[in-house]
Amino acid sequence: MSETKEYCVVLTTCANTQQADELASGLVGERLAACVQITAITSYYEWKGEVNKDSEQLLLIKAKKGFYPDIEAFITRNHTYEVPEIVMVPIEQGLSGYFRWIDEVSR
Repeated sequence: MSETKEYCVVLTTCANTQQADELASGLVGERLAACVQITAITSYYEWKGEVNKDSEQLLLIKAKKGFYPDIEAFITRNHTYEVPEIVMVPIEQGLSGYFRWIDEVSR
C-alpha cells in the first residue's frame, strides 16, 4: 500500500479553544488539511528553565504529506507561541476510501 505513505497527521497545540478554532478553520478553509480534530489536554514541559503545567488544545491535522511545508508555514504565521509544536507523523496504513476523501477535499 505505497499510496498511503503520502498522507500524514500534523500535531500542534494552542493555549485556548479560540486559537485552536482559528487555526483549524484556516487550515481547512485553505484546503491544506482535510480534517482537523481538537481535543483538550494537559501539558507538562520545561520552558526557559522552569517546569510548567498548562491546559492546551491539541490539533490533529489530517493532510497530504506534500502539504507539510505549507501547513508548517501557516501555523508559524498564525500561532501565538514563540516556538509552537509542529510535528508531522506519517501514516503507514489506513482505509483507502478515507485517503480518497482527503484527496477530494484538499488542494
